[in-house]
Amino acid sequence: MPLRRDRKHNQNNATIGDLRIPPPSTLDHEQKELPSLIVDRYDEVLVLQTLSQGTDALKPLLTEILIEEFQPRALIERNDARVRELEGLPLISGTVYGEPPAELEILQHGLRFRVAPLGGQKTGSFLDQRENRLAARAAAQTTNKIRALDCFTFNGAFALHLATVCEQVIGIDISADAVAAARRNAEINALDNVEFREANVFDALRELEAAGERFDVIVLDPPAFAKNRASLKAAIRGYKEINLRALKLLNANGVLITCTCSYHVPEELFLEIVAQAAIDARRRVQVVEKRMQASDHPVLVGMPETYYLKCVIARVI
Repeated sequence: MPLRRDRKHNQNNATIGDLRIPPPSTLDHEQKELPSLIVDRYDEVLVLQTLSQGTDALKPLLTEILIEEFQPRALIERNDARVRELEGLPLISGTVYGEPPAELEILQHGLRFRVAPLGGQKTGSFLDQRENRLAARAAAQTTNKIRALDCFTFNGAFALHLATVCEQVIGIDISADAVAAARRNAEINALDNVEFREANVFDALRELEAAGERFDVIVLDPPAFAKNRASLKAAIRGYKEINLRALKLLNANGVLITCTCSYHVPEELFLEIVAQAAIDARRRVQVVEKRMQASDHPVLVGMPETYYLKCVIARVI
């Protein structure tokens, strides 16, 4: 989606492709030929990230285009991602245009979620996992559908999708704010079969195993353990640990939905990590499905960095 600027009669006419961003969804950087630019749309509110010096220099123009094309209620800048420091850019978060609400509500697959674009992680939600949540719900339908566990739950998105299928769901996150948001989301959806706990997932998985707990569905959606090549070895240990613990907690015919959003962990390596975890857990596992980020985050051929999110759905047999 190239940026075009034409000068006619001293007028600047600028467009970014056709700028179709259906809510809630994302206009995503490299995939649209605009490196390091992200625009997430939540109904009438746009959230902008310019993560390199190139796109940051174009921020006034991009802001003008977005306001003109979408006439949003508000445009928010969430340039507080640490990656900007590698570009020598300041960390900034605030309102660029309009008057954004402190919170707004989005609808995802029949479920309501409260989103705080100026707070929380990323731009307020992780829209690249939207389609994988539907896949997780479908996979849960193939199990006994009694108990489910959602690790690194954030605002409870996977947990609430599973709660529409399973009798009991537990969501775990180390962040008190995330747990509070997840509980609010459960309340507005009138789902009383889901419980959210504030805990370190690594510790919680060990404690659940020691207590003899078992589940039919487990979701692992951790933050990026490998943010760079230097952290890859430690990341591999972390991914193997949580996958091993999860596999031990699954009932026969149970399903594991396990993810990594680290570009530095390619699909082949991630599958090898899951395989080694299965061997150490002494569980026979079959891969049911291999997935990636949502379709509005397409992978650009020749640019492997754009294939960053790997999602594996596996069954214990």
